[in-house]
Amino acid sequence: MTDRPTVAVLGAGIMGAAMARNLCRTGHDVRVWNRTPAKAEALAADGATPAGTPAEAVTGADVILTMLYDGPAALEAMTAASPGLRPGAVWLQSTTTGVEALAPLADLARHHGLSFIDAPVLGTRAPAESGDLLILAAGPESARAPLASVLDAVGNRTVWLSEDGSTGAASRLKLVCNSWVLALTSGAAEAMALAKGLDVDPRHFLDAMAGGALDCGYLHAKSAAILDADYTPSFSVTTAAKDARLIVAAGAAEGVRLDLASASAERFRRAEEQGHGEEDMAATYFASFEE
Repeated sequence: MTDRPTVAVLGAGIMGAAMARNLCRTGHDVRVWNRTPAKAEALAADGATPAGTPAEAVTGADVILTMLYDGPAALEAMTAASPGLRPGAVWLQSTTTGVEALAPLADLARHHGLSFIDAPVLGTRAPAESGDLLILAAGPESARAPLASVLDAVGNRTVWLSEDGSTGAASRLKLVCNSWVLALTSGAAEAMALAKGLDVDPRHFLDAMAGGALDCGYLHAKSAAILDADYTPSFSVTTAAKDARLIVAAGAAEGVRLDLASASAERFRRAEEQGHGEEDMAATYFASFEE
């Protein structure tokens, strides 16, 4: 593998497209595939080579980066990619899969002789676009140096948790982190909704929080989206709903009751049902009202 390995990116949504652009910007040869071809084709202007199939994208690639909706989507794409996979390639699996869906992915990697890296990321659209994601990673020591330029292109820090990607160490930490993110989002949305219901100026609420122990950047970011009615997706309601379900299921499997996560999952489900699925997850605000 060279200093600038050839990278196949499977998934060109909000996160995958941003990661592909940063890989192009840093001099990598990037091939990209997406279920909706237009999303892959749009990245040609940034220097990526669109591929018609997953197998075409991964043929000759040193690194395969998957950033898809969920574990089954990643498994489907990589199964379709099988004819183009070569033993020794590194699979940087960044899809948020949860715990149970990870094992089939690791099994597929072993079957094809791939070096499997469980590598979900923390961050939404803005840090993805600026290359400032936090990468949670688990995988063999031997793959880390060859991956350095790829990880540096898409993130500002990588936290290595285990030498075995199949343990799910990184994916389990991702669920814990996302449980906090979704709790903050739901809390901000409900507070803004209650302010409306009680005829309280929401800016007075934000002023009361400002600079204190209960203040945080996420409160202001999501509240601003609600105040401005700007739900341009940084992290969509549909994806948040999926992650919330994964969190609840992971807790239940270990006998951990997650009441807040369950409530958040229901809120995101209602917002999605109301037609806000492709909007930013701040649109969970609408779940507080009958539409």
